[in-house]
Amino acid sequence: MSFDTPLVLRGPLRAPRQMLADQEYGGHASLHDDEMAKSLGFRAGPIEGPTHFSQFDPLLTRIWGRLWFERGCISAHYLNMVIEGEEVRAFAEMPLPGARSTRVWAEKADGTPVLEASASVGPIHPPTLLETRMQQLRPPGPLVILEEVKVGMTGIKDEQVRMDPDQHMGALYPFSLNQKLAVITENSRWYSDAAASPWLRPIIPFEMISVLVQSASREAGFPMKGPAIGLFADLEVRMIDGPLFVGEDYVVRREVVALAESRRTESCWIRSRIFDASGERQVAEMLLNSASLKNSYAGYEAELARVSRQLP
Repeated sequence: MSFDTPLVLRGPLRAPRQMLADQEYGGHASLHDDEMAKSLGFRAGPIEGPTHFSQFDPLLTRIWGRLWFERGCISAHYLNMVIEGEEVRAFAEMPLPGARSTRVWAEKADGTPVLEASASVGPIHPPTLLETRMQQLRPPGPLVILEEVKVGMTGIKDEQVRMDPDQHMGALYPFSLNQKLAVITENSRWYSDAAASPWLRPIIPFEMISVLVQSASREAGFPMKGPAIGLFADLEVRMIDGPLFVGEDYVVRREVVALAESRRTESCWIRSRIFDASGERQVAEMLLNSASLKNSYAGYEAELARVSRQLP
């Protein structure tokens, strides 16, 4: 006789490191700078959201093995920011035998929720958490920061990206893979030792896929106004023919798939498709809801009044 009682895997408490204190974009500091964060009403610069993905990798590898890195998808909605020094624990429901999706989440040591997510393995995935959230989005009101951005816009060119072990990933990500691996919450020899990797090549950690993709994001040329401070509100990373390899060239193509707003933010949902160096074989994709804080854009209220007057 079998039981359908939900069982949960849980990882250890970890204290993730904040590596974006020196991040710059648009010529100014980001939300991850403590002083900038405090000026916008936050306690301090938060941990970058993708950092938490690493805590799920041991749990999901326990469930699905190496398939997690080849066909896995994590689809996360962030609930509360984490400040360096706070501890976080990851959880994953054990799926029933043969199931290809499950629920995962992360909490601070005191139980405060950090993120909720779905995790699944392909090639065919059930609807992910973010796909469901996108279907529920309401049309936004007048937009200021995103006034000139339209759903369906694509990047102006193919973007070339790669991640070598000691490659500085630019102003948006002022560190290298090796620097990340020195402090990553869950390290694996698969990330650095070709002989230890099942694919005989070091692979890029799930949490670093967003670094790979976003390192060239300025090249997309989307007409977002600034300067304005943004944050990751939702993030999905999906392997199609993975894993992605260290020292490999990739091509990124972007498309705006949704626009939204809340009381405090304007949100641009962008799907980034990742192809091999030939640009012909898609190997992964990323869905990002980048939310710009309205109060970080100078003259927002005056601009909003202007945009509203122009509406039919």
